[in-house]
Amino acid sequence: MSSFPAKLDRGAPYPLGATWDGLGTNFAVFSAHAERIELCLFDPTGRREIARFDLPECTDEIWHGYLPDARLGLIYGYRAHGPYSPQDGHRFNPHKLLLDPYARRFAGALRWSDALFGYRVNSPRADLSFDRRDSAPGVPKAVVSEDVFDWGDDRPPNIPWSKTVIYETHVRGMTMLYNDIRANERGTFAALADASVIRYLRTLGVTAVELLPIHAFVQDRALVERGLKNYWGYNSIGFFSIEPRYLSDGSRNEMRVAVRRLHAAGIEVIIDVVYNHTGEGSEMGPTLSFRGLDNASYYRLVPDNRRYCINDTGTGNTLNLSHPRVLQMVMDSLRYWVTSFHVDGFRFDLGATLGRQVDGFNPASAFFTALRQDPALQRAKLISEPWDLGPGGYQLGHHPPGFAEWNDRFRDSTRRFWRGDAGERPQFAARLAGSGDLFDRRARRPWASINYAASHDGFTLADVVSYTQRHNEANGEDNNDGNGENYSANWGVEGQTTDKTILDTRARVLRAMLASVLLAHGTPMLLGGDEFGRTQRGNNNAYCHDDEISWFDWSLADAPEGRALRDFVNRLIALRQEYEALRSRHFLYGQSELAPGVFDIAWFESGGESITEDSWKNPEIRLLCLRRAMLNDDGSVSLLALLLNPTGEDHPFILPPPVQPGRILIDTAKPEMRDVDVKDQKIVVHAHSAVLVFSRLERGPQ
Repeated sequence: MSSFPAKLDRGAPYPLGATWDGLGTNFAVFSAHAERIELCLFDPTGRREIARFDLPECTDEIWHGYLPDARLGLIYGYRAHGPYSPQDGHRFNPHKLLLDPYARRFAGALRWSDALFGYRVNSPRADLSFDRRDSAPGVPKAVVSEDVFDWGDDRPPNIPWSKTVIYETHVRGMTMLYNDIRANERGTFAALADASVIRYLRTLGVTAVELLPIHAFVQDRALVERGLKNYWGYNSIGFFSIEPRYLSDGSRNEMRVAVRRLHAAGIEVIIDVVYNHTGEGSEMGPTLSFRGLDNASYYRLVPDNRRYCINDTGTGNTLNLSHPRVLQMVMDSLRYWVTSFHVDGFRFDLGATLGRQVDGFNPASAFFTALRQDPALQRAKLISEPWDLGPGGYQLGHHPPGFAEWNDRFRDSTRRFWRGDAGERPQFAARLAGSGDLFDRRARRPWASINYAASHDGFTLADVVSYTQRHNEANGEDNNDGNGENYSANWGVEGQTTDKTILDTRARVLRAMLASVLLAHGTPMLLGGDEFGRTQRGNNNAYCHDDEISWFDWSLADAPEGRALRDFVNRLIALRQEYEALRSRHFLYGQSELAPGVFDIAWFESGGESITEDSWKNPEIRLLCLRRAMLNDDGSVSLLALLLNPTGEDHPFILPPPVQPGRILIDTAKPEMRDVDVKDQKIVVHAHSAVLVFSRLERGPQ
């Protein structure tokens, strides 16, 4: 528009954000404690402020106004006036330009300087001081946008939980080194939508991709000053906008195209979301959006000293989901990604924080209650990271029905069992059976346990078998960051080696752990690249590496070893989908007798006899046989025996009675071997290996 009116029209308090109606744009933003809010407009470059208006109305703590003739593409921000009284939780500073929390698109990038802070950096009065410099030149601005896309006949795959196999990956890292993608599209949703990438995922057999955060996020100042970047993206500054680097041409429809093409291939899209904190950091952090609009409402503050943020997240601040408008923002965001982008589910970072109330974690908190009753979200897959750093922050198994949870006890037990640790057999047995001791409550099912041996947060699986210690020197923190206990082993040499014996042992242990993930009851999750041996060179905290440390090295996938491992993973997934007994929809406790002496689940020693209570308590016994049985429609019973040998020596196993003709479906020591007939009752399971045996028992008269 070439000219502006003298003032805004009244507009409407709903919907929040900037809404273009074809004739103009309505602006609405929440602040319970502001005394005045200004709308600032910028030229198309975003560098020069060209107009400023007071939002003329405040309805139910929503400030709003309508600008006639305001068109799509208009660049804007807010300035909020009110008390600057940190002791009372208020940090209003109209010299700081603020992002719209509901912005769909950003223009420009964050450029760090002391002007971004509401107080004078290095002042003796610290954050009690007041900074009068204009922050607008260094902050991104919001852009008036619309959501238009032809979804055609798009259908959500609606994969049942019992058949779901999740592939955790990163939009950028997965394709930055993918040679079949055009250079300008690598690391973006355009690459994820490429036919070759989707073909790779489909051939592997996964049913869902779980993407690390795709919301726009802040690059940490400390990392920038060290020449590093926030790669993972757990530093959100906009819950309705896509991180600009993930769009090759700036169009948000790039993500929609990717979702639609993945859906057409039968693959669901789950996004990792960070609603527990924002990128503004602690009370000593910058003023970019929420802090300047209403610090006392958006953040949880220490009750008896509201100058300070509660830091249950370990990131400096904690979003206050007890406030109805903050909760509304989160719910609006979730609905937006489901309705406008057709995503199929969410993984909630630090999910315990989302259930916190004044008295601590509560599975009946406002957030969980709102989420579970929302019609638009009923079909969405909901996954929680069930912990945070606050008091009582470990809440594995305590989320409400409808949620799956990352099961770190599965991860740790799997690593320890295959490392050969003493006393791990009972724990590992419980994990393979779906962790009913953790999740069998309130009619939850085994799928509630997200089973994984590696995730983005920690070693890759190849590094679990190659490094005993973390090697995070490249992070610039003197190797003090990251988890110090990884339950890993290098099997003789730290890191790379040419020793064939060590390499063979590593490969066996890696395959055994992959088999454990994919053959256990629950929902399996693979870390992207583990299927071909991706390494981060021993770095178990690669959050700050937007480089070759984190990016997928596809040359490993093309190497003979990588192709063989990928084929092995594909075989495991195919077996899981073929045999329902490997993915039971109910918790099993060995109480259902399907045929004389044959129960739905049972545990045996290597000699074929049932495990006694004294034997379970013996920490030195490591060999284990898990047999699962399932009644078929024709009255026969399918038997699947998983024979596990985590020791360094080959061991014979005797199949438990009744013994029937069968075949070995998979032997992790010989991944190329499959469907081998079992000639007798004895099977040799090689060191550090697992064998899956199938047989069928014809059911006799009862």
